[in-house]
Amino acid sequence: MLKQQLQQKLQQKLSPAQIQMIKMLELPTLELEERIMQEMEENPVLEEGPETPEEETHAEEESIEETDSNDFGDEDFNLDEYISDDDIPDYKLKANNISKDDKHEDIPFSAGMTFHENLLEQLGLQHISPKERTIAEFVIGNIDEDGYLRRPIESMVDDLAFQQNIECSDEEMQKMVTLIQSLDPAGVGARNLQECLLLQIQRKQQTPEVKCATRILKNTFEEFSKKHYDKICQKLDLSDDDLKLAINEIIKLNPRPGNAWSGNLYEKSMTTLVPDFILENDNGEISISLNNSNIPELRINKEYNDMLQNYVASKDNQTREMKNAITFVKQKIDSARWFIDAIKQRNETLLNTMRAIVEFQKDFFLEGDETYLRPMILKDIADRTGYDVSTISRVSNSKYVQTEFGVFPLKFFFSEAMTNDAGEEISTREIKKILQESVDAENKKQPLTDEQLMQVLKIQGYPIARRTVAKYREQLNIPVARLRKEV
Repeated sequence: MLKQQLQQKLQQKLSPAQIQMIKMLELPTLELEERIMQEMEENPVLEEGPETPEEETHAEEESIEETDSNDFGDEDFNLDEYISDDDIPDYKLKANNISKDDKHEDIPFSAGMTFHENLLEQLGLQHISPKERTIAEFVIGNIDEDGYLRRPIESMVDDLAFQQNIECSDEEMQKMVTLIQSLDPAGVGARNLQECLLLQIQRKQQTPEVKCATRILKNTFEEFSKKHYDKICQKLDLSDDDLKLAINEIIKLNPRPGNAWSGNLYEKSMTTLVPDFILENDNGEISISLNNSNIPELRINKEYNDMLQNYVASKDNQTREMKNAITFVKQKIDSARWFIDAIKQRNETLLNTMRAIVEFQKDFFLEGDETYLRPMILKDIADRTGYDVSTISRVSNSKYVQTEFGVFPLKFFFSEAMTNDAGEEISTREIKKILQESVDAENKKQPLTDEQLMQVLKIQGYPIARRTVAKYREQLNIPVARLRKEV
């Protein structure tokens, strides 16, 4: 049975300005620059330059007095309603004022070549039939960014028949795979790591060391991958010196031949590390500043403000076009103010959070020694700043700080706590440092197992379980003892 009833609910919803602020907090400096440029292109009200005292006072007040919706007839009109940047107003955005006699020239620019484009360019130099070229292009399309062909011949033959209605035999497909494996970089088109390394070593000058390395890869690859060097020497009748020379040749090979070409030049340039904070130490006094050297100051274009006031002042004689213009300008001015306020609030939140981190870890920022790092979690900084834990998490994510000891990610300063034999609370980072030093100083012919590393830490006053040692070792990207073994 259907029944109608009234219900009262309390719900918390984020306003558009709050959502914009949250998104701003997550952006590192480089992405913030890009976001500002994008907003300036999309919003004509925003312009570069510092706000004048007059504009700052005006921004605190209402830009115009609230206009009664009845003044605009029967239309549902709400000036304070947030309009997203994706909503495009219905007015002409361009003028047809270009003569057919005008000369248009494209400005050339340089661009990087992707890995697959490089392979296709090399393929264009091969003397093959049109059908073979189509098959080869299909094979190149199945090669991943690491340079591997991880699909079986039979599956590619079937896909080529279904997708492009081209029938070919397994032998024809294999022939094109072999052709692609002859292209650069060496090792491209391999089906597995063993084949990749063999393709590379076959192109080397066949010295005794290279021939020995080829035998190892062909006949004892499983033992080599597990570093069972004794079994390799026994099976291939090699001396320790021969094995060492052969392995030196193998470790020079590239297990991921596609990496040299992965991504375009723009993507690679984005890996540049730009700090978000700059810390300076002046005789024990630490000053903190945001790295905003390339971020422009923003203000609202005065002409649009004046235009809006003039439109509203003449509301008795307003046409439909003028009402639409008022709506558009008011929405863009509000959006610009929200954007400017979001940037100011972002900068304030970032500085307050960084000040709290510096205060908490002041000994480290003065000395630069990791052993001075105190155990610190997100809640510690949230309690000091008054922000929510999620806000601290957003601030610390993808942000970097430049100190006189180097550039560190903010997450570097957060760590869990442990208690040593003396009952002192220490950071797990200190234990990881000792673990790393122990591995670096070990005898590589007989690397320390997790059990032995546990005993080393216990002797130094850090009684932790073997599984915890294994967890820290994995976090430090240290392989197990068997894989650290050297000849």
